Amino acid sequence: MTSPFPHLLQPLDLGPIRLRNRVMMGSMHTGLEDRFWNYPKLAAYFAERAAGGVGLIVTGGISVNRRGWLLPGGGTMNSLGDVVNHRAVTQAVHAHGGHIFMQLIHAGRYSYHPFSEAPSRIKSKINPFTPKAMSNRRVWQVIGHFARAAKLAKQAGYDGVEVMGSEGYLLCQFLCRRTNQRKDEFGGDIQGRSKMLVEVVRAIRRELGPEFPVMVRVSLLDLVEDGNTQEEIIATARAVQDAGATVINTGIGWHEAQVPTIVTSVPRAAFRQATAAVKRHLRIPVVASNRINTPEIAEDILASGDADMVSMARPLLADPDFVNKAAAGQSDRINTCIACNQACLDHTFANKRASCLVNPRACFETELVYTPARNPKKIAVIGGGMAGLSAATVAAQRGHDVTLFEASGAVGGQFDMAARVPGKEEFRETIRYFTNLLGSTGVKVELHKRVQNGELDGKFDAIVVATGVRPRQPSIPGIDHPKVLSYPDVLRAGVPVGSKVAVIGAGGIGIDVCEFLLADHSPQPVAEWTAQWGVDLQSHTAGGLVPKTKLTPKRQVWLLQRKTGKMGNGPGKTTGWVHRAALQQHGVTMLSGVEYLRIDDAGLHIREGGKEQVLPVDHVVVCAGQESVRDTVTLGPEGKPVNPLYHVIGGADVAAELDAKRAIRQGAELAARL
Repeated sequence: MTSPFPHLLQPLDLGPIRLRNRVMMGSMHTGLEDRFWNYPKLAAYFAERAAGGVGLIVTGGISVNRRGWLLPGGGTMNSLGDVVNHRAVTQAVHAHGGHIFMQLIHAGRYSYHPFSEAPSRIKSKINPFTPKAMSNRRVWQVIGHFARAAKLAKQAGYDGVEVMGSEGYLLCQFLCRRTNQRKDEFGGDIQGRSKMLVEVVRAIRRELGPEFPVMVRVSLLDLVEDGNTQEEIIATARAVQDAGATVINTGIGWHEAQVPTIVTSVPRAAFRQATAAVKRHLRIPVVASNRINTPEIAEDILASGDADMVSMARPLLADPDFVNKAAAGQSDRINTCIACNQACLDHTFANKRASCLVNPRACFETELVYTPARNPKKIAVIGGGMAGLSAATVAAQRGHDVTLFEASGAVGGQFDMAARVPGKEEFRETIRYFTNLLGSTGVKVELHKRVQNGELDGKFDAIVVATGVRPRQPSIPGIDHPKVLSYPDVLRAGVPVGSKVAVIGAGGIGIDVCEFLLADHSPQPVAEWTAQWGVDLQSHTAGGLVPKTKLTPKRQVWLLQRKTGKMGNGPGKTTGWVHRAALQQHGVTMLSGVEYLRIDDAGLHIREGGKEQVLPVDHVVVCAGQESVRDTVTLGPEGKPVNPLYHVIGGADVAAELDAKRAIRQGAELAARL
């Protein structure tokens, strides 16, 4: 049979190893790397991806010494004692025919401890600790530490190493003028600034010979002031190639960049041009990365010659069987990464174990196990939102007889509304995935069926209540005025909205409503996105930054909240700043500490900062929280179902802030127990 993705599934030779395809699971820190007792869990996590067909896996960053720790006690490879734990990981991957590289990292000024070191004594704005400037002798010592770590990685069974030289970590800090003000051999022009990275590659080659695969991750677009130009990036890549690198991997943006690079509003494969521009100057394979989340996009990148391999980290969190499904012509069955960051990066930056919003088993493979049911039950699930879909499909996968009841004409719930927001079109992929999974697992679906309290009693062995939420209506004088709309009126029903709008409530839904009212209702083209954020994909300017295009707002919008502090601080901690910046670009007036006085023909009357004013708006959209819908279950005085056969999950359980991550995990965990 003809392969549906011939370029993606083509093998790739890297010296002594032959990768079975061009899919790489890029490095992503999960938190499991940092404690030796978690290595069995790390092994199971990687093994599931290897069994799913991925060609090459790269670990989360493993520090070459203690000063290079991301956090105190972080994963380190600097002694023979570290080798033993890693052998369990490499053996697990090899058992499924996969290959795995260890990423070697030194965090530099990103190290979150008081003993950090960097090229120059320049503090990062995202770290409270000021690093010590490294002496010339110390630089050479750390170069040796990279070589030592590579040797130990080989002894642990790793098939190669990746040297982390991008995203603003130590080797990247040496590469850029903004963080390297040295006057010695490791500073000055790009030849001096790239010397440490080049010498790291040479040192590894001297230690391990010419054949051992060495991949180097180079920032192809810094997206920070005083970053490198394309000429300097190409010079660095060529120098690394000449020093003996086997592969060049792509890094995009520093962690402190004020340009989004991997959130859901970034167009798919937005940075492929940057990869293609550098690849033309090299003779070794080059890997494309960032916002590549479907086999179709990956195939197009490879077929067009923009890269030799594609890196997908979060998409392999979302679906470990990504490659096998693509190879079988079942890409519509892939659980697509929606780039929400809520369970991966949000967890990482909060020092929690990473996982995945759409796949709660990610990094919990040994704990959240869907074993076949010993005694299959007849299960009813009331509600087709994320919690109900998760519970129904997991229960059916385990062998239970499941019927899903949904009051509306389609599944998806609140996610369906979110998918209508410009920049969140990816959310439709999750609804598509669950819709297909309902069919493949044999769940019986009854749409337009509103279940009454007690109607299902005696007919099922277990009843899952996932009826979701309804908008909460605040007690503001005039709340029933014709100007007032609910967020479902705007997002789902498509009620026309005037040119001047006040949005009450600055949580995730309020932010979504603002973006819905301000942006064009279609996926944003790459050229339009780069103009909005001031990005030059060819890096003709330092860091690839250019002046942003001034946007013409479609409406005048006020975003209001009662509490003080930042707006949009609900789920999505690492993405909230992106939404706030986008609203500022559209001229949204954001007010906190607001007291709502009344709504009348004149508009919305408020008191803010001790002063009263009238916002002369055409409409007021209320996004002031939700209330759980529990009409189908009788609850006792403690809020628990009176009938023990009932189980309440998702928004029906907790409606404080819509949280699909909690809903999907709660549904899966319940179904795994039933």
